[in-house]
Amino acid sequence: MAFAKLQKVLISDSLDPCCRDILQAGGIQVLEKPGLSKEELLVEIADCDGLIVRSATKVTADVLEAAERLQVVGRAGTGVDNVDVEAATRKGVLVMNTPAGNSLSAAELTCGMILCLARQIPQAAASMKEGKWDRKKYMGMELNGKTLGVLGLGRIGREVATRMQAFGMKTIGYDPIITPETSAAFGVEQLPLEQIWPCCDFITVHTPLLPSTTGLLNDSTFAKCRRGVQVVNCARGGIVDEGALLRALQSGQCGGAALDVFTQEPPKERELVNHPNVICCPHLGASTREAQSRCGKEIAMQMVDMATGKGLAGVVNGQALSKAFAPQTKPWIALAKALGTVLRTTAKQAQGSVQLCTLGTPLKDAESYLTPAVVSGMLAGGRQKEVTLVNALLLAQEAGLKVRAHLELRMSARCPQTPSVPPCQAARPRRAAVAPGDTPNRTRVLSGRLSPRQVTATHNDEAPEPHGSAGLLQVSLQGTPLRVAGTLQGSTPVLRELGGATFKQPAPLAGHVLIYRAKASEPSTLPTLAGLLGKAGVQLQSYHSSGTVAGEQWSVAGLSAPLPDLTELKPRVTEVFQLHL
Repeated sequence: MAFAKLQKVLISDSLDPCCRDILQAGGIQVLEKPGLSKEELLVEIADCDGLIVRSATKVTADVLEAAERLQVVGRAGTGVDNVDVEAATRKGVLVMNTPAGNSLSAAELTCGMILCLARQIPQAAASMKEGKWDRKKYMGMELNGKTLGVLGLGRIGREVATRMQAFGMKTIGYDPIITPETSAAFGVEQLPLEQIWPCCDFITVHTPLLPSTTGLLNDSTFAKCRRGVQVVNCARGGIVDEGALLRALQSGQCGGAALDVFTQEPPKERELVNHPNVICCPHLGASTREAQSRCGKEIAMQMVDMATGKGLAGVVNGQALSKAFAPQTKPWIALAKALGTVLRTTAKQAQGSVQLCTLGTPLKDAESYLTPAVVSGMLAGGRQKEVTLVNALLLAQEAGLKVRAHLELRMSARCPQTPSVPPCQAARPRRAAVAPGDTPNRTRVLSGRLSPRQVTATHNDEAPEPHGSAGLLQVSLQGTPLRVAGTLQGSTPVLRELGGATFKQPAPLAGHVLIYRAKASEPSTLPTLAGLLGKAGVQLQSYHSSGTVAGEQWSVAGLSAPLPDLTELKPRVTEVFQLHL
C-alpha cells in the first residue's frame, strides 16, 4: 500500500539538512520555509501532500482545512501538542512523530538537572561570575543512597533510571502500562503513587501531558512528599502544577526544582523562574546536534517509506493503517471493508452497535485494524468525506455508528449464533496489546470519543472447518437479523455467509459485484440476468448462490462492469444491489 500522491512536502520549521536530502532522494519535492506566519502557512500548505514541523509551527484545525491535498503531518520529535490531532483524524490526515529521536538527549538533560540540584552548580557558577567565593553557601548532597522516583517508564524514563543507578541511587517508579516485571529488568521497583510520594529524595516526570497527568504534582501530592524533595520536569509543562510548586518551594516542602518546560513558553510569570532554588532552561531537552539530526532523518525516512509502501512507523492517530502495509494483513483489511459494505447495504442502515468476531489463529490481535476497516466499509458512499482507516472510527461515532473495541485481559463475549457457521466460543484469556497512555484491562478508544455502546471485537483461536488455517471474520449489526461472514481464498476476499445463508462455494468480493435475494423456486431470475448482461455487453466473471433459508437464497455475481439498468430484474427478486469493492 503506497501513498502515490505524496509528491510535495513542506518543511515549516528549521530542521537538519539531512531531512530535505532524504526526501528528495526518495523522489519527493521539498519546500523549505521555516518561520512562516500563520497567514503565510495557510497559503503555502494549500498544494502540499505532507507537512513536517518541530514545535514552532502550530498545526491547527484551520491550517488542516486549508490543506486540501494534505495526507500526513510529521512531527520531528516526540510531543504533538502543537498538532490538532482530532481535527487531523477527522480529515483523514495521518499524524506521525519520532518518539525515539530525542530520547537520549532528553534523558541526559534530566540527569544533568538532577546533578545540578544536588550540588547547586548553576547557582555556584553564577556566584563566581559575580566575583564571590561562597563555599559554605552552596553545600550540596551526594546522590549515592538517595531515592529517585521516576514517573513514566517509557524510553526516556528508563534511560534516566539506568543512568542514575550508576550514581548509586535507588530507583522506584510508576507507569500504568509498563509491567512491574519489565521495569524490574532495568532496576526500577514499581509502587503505587501513594507509596512513592513519601519515599523520594528526587522525583522526575516523564509522561505525556494528558488530562490524567495534568497537575500530577500539586498541593495535595507535595504535602505527601518527604520534606525538601527535589523535583525535575523535562517532559511537558503542566505536569507539575507551577503554582503548587512555587508554594512548596516557599514553604520548604520542596527543596529545589529543575524545569526545562513550562505551561506557557516562554513563561510570563517570573516568580517561579526567579526563585533561588529553581534551575531553568528554555526547553532544551531535544536541543542537541545529534537529536536534531536523528529526528530529521527519522521523520524523512518514515515519510519516504510511507510514500513507497515499505512501511509505516511513528503513527499517532492511525495505528490501523500501519497494519495495511503488511502483506499478510492487506487481504484481511480488504475483506473487512467489503463485509462492512455488504452489511450496510443489506441492512439499509449504518447506525447501531456492530459486533465483530474473528476466528482462527491468523486473526489473533487483528481487531485493531479490522474494526476500522469494517467501519470504513459501512460508511463508504455516505455523507461523510473520504473515509479511511485513519478517520473511520471518529466519523462512525459522529454518524451514529457506535464503535468500540474491547481490549481486556479476558475476552468472553460470544458471537451471535446461527446454524450455518458455528459461533465464537469463549475466547481464551490473553493479555491485550495496549497503546501509550492506556492501561491493561481497560477499554481503549481506538480513535475519537467514547460512546456508551460501540463495535465489540472478540476472538477465538479455533475456527470452524474448513477455515481452521485461513481464519474467519464475522460481522453483525445489532437490531437486524443480518450477519455476514467471510474468509480468504489465497489473497482474494470471499463471502461465506449472508443473512443466515451459507455459500457452499464462497463468493469473491472484489471488483464489480451484483448481489440479490430471490425465491429459490423462481426459475426466470438467472435467464433475466443473463439477458441484461448481454444487452449491456457486460461479462459474467463469477456466479455463486447460497443455500436456501425460508424458501429464499442469495446470489452473488462478479461482473466486468456495473449494469446500467436493473428494471427488468427487480420484479423477479426480493432485493438487489450493486457494489464496487
